[in-house]
Amino acid sequence: MAPRGESVNEEMRLRSRRRLMRATTDLVDQRGYAATTLADIAEAAGLARGLVSYYFDGKRLLMQSATHRLMHLELAAALAALAPDAGAEQRLATAIDQVLRTALDHPRVMRSHLALILDPDVGGFVQDPEQQRLGALLREVLADWGAEDPVAEHAVLRSALMGGCIGVLLPNAQTPLAPIRADLFARYGLAWELGNPPQADPPAGVHWIRQTR
Repeated sequence: MAPRGESVNEEMRLRSRRRLMRATTDLVDQRGYAATTLADIAEAAGLARGLVSYYFDGKRLLMQSATHRLMHLELAAALAALAPDAGAEQRLATAIDQVLRTALDHPRVMRSHLALILDPDVGGFVQDPEQQRLGALLREVLADWGAEDPVAEHAVLRSALMGGCIGVLLPNAQTPLAPIRADLFARYGLAWELGNPPQADPPAGVHWIRQTR
């Protein structure tokens, strides 16, 4: 039997990594981060336990990569579902809505992810390849919207979205989605009806300030 080429080996490695990341988010969705072990993840992915440590340097990094991949895939799908002639503001509105929706649809995953990146004792934020893909997609949306410096604006948007996700997920003190979304939309001068609004009208008391770009 002829040996496999490097391209075939690389594709197999990518598939194994993706299976592990998918298994991670699925299990954390069901059980929570603390109750999910690396052995559980390997079994769910149908892979040997040793491959988890081969591909990822610990549970924390696997969790971060898995969450970034989940966010990237869901954001990419939401943007791809837009009409070909969708404007830049519609794309940005859709991006904001999808990140917040991912937090609400996968609360255990997103709470665990945020807790890990906010804890300096466990390493903080990691710019893994999956995060870089997510960041590149958001920077592209911001560049189309007209950001003078998409890299700097992405850092601002990332922080704002992180705060929004914390707001809608904070145990026993959740903030409703509508005012958080309204604040983010006002920040970027986006009309309430763009994207996927959670209700027909913006919450009372919100003052819309259109930015000049």
